[in-house]
Amino acid sequence: MGKRKHTILVVDDEDDICLFLKDYLEAHGYAVFTANDGEAMRGVMKDEEVDLVILDLVMPGEDGPTLTRSLRENSNVAIIILTGKDEEVDRIVGLEMGADDYVAKPFSSRELLARVKTVLRRTGEAAAPAVAEASSATRFAGWRLDKVGRTLTSPDEDDVALTTMEFNLLNAFTDNPNKVLDRDKLLDMVQHRNWEPYDRSVDVLVGRLRNKIETNPQKPELIKTVRGAGYVFATNVDHE
Repeated sequence: MGKRKHTILVVDDEDDICLFLKDYLEAHGYAVFTANDGEAMRGVMKDEEVDLVILDLVMPGEDGPTLTRSLRENSNVAIIILTGKDEEVDRIVGLEMGADDYVAKPFSSRELLARVKTVLRRTGEAAAPAVAEASSATRFAGWRLDKVGRTLTSPDEDDVALTTMEFNLLNAFTDNPNKVLDRDKLLDMVQHRNWEPYDRSVDVLVGRLRNKIETNPQKPELIKTVRGAGYVFATNVDHE
């Protein structure tokens, strides 16, 4: 039996974009469905095994951030958001809602394809049976990160859900405790792409992770900002 094609759902109210992306991505070996609104999106999500949603943030009716939050609350599907070149606020909101990456319009089809491949590769690594690592788990400040099961357990023994990108970021921090990591390094480790000036995706991802592991996210004790340099995971880490 052949390997199942990755399935992508394109959600955009513009038929031209849906048709272009469907034709382009199918030509590169993906199975592609399209939807023009939230209702159609939920129908496809219910009926199909979707690996990745490419979602336009600016749509009439239910907007992109609302749909992103709905997807993240009800599934672990990977999400790439499409934003306008000057829509930084919407982009940040979309990332805060749980999107894995973004592409600004007008976009290069090659750039989008590269982002699709990267996100699917990272989520595929999360879903695949893990090969035993030198360190299969780490402990920090009462928390336990299981690198094989890709699970996070709180000091109170509660399981804390992490998106693929949140797991990748925490994994990067626990592998490099008490070291300053700049945004370019973090973005390369988490998403395999270079940081650009005014790119807030790392900061948004750090904020999401702080909300899950910090006692007071407004006064973080674990993930500290080093002004002008990046971030440092300011705690000791024990490897199992």
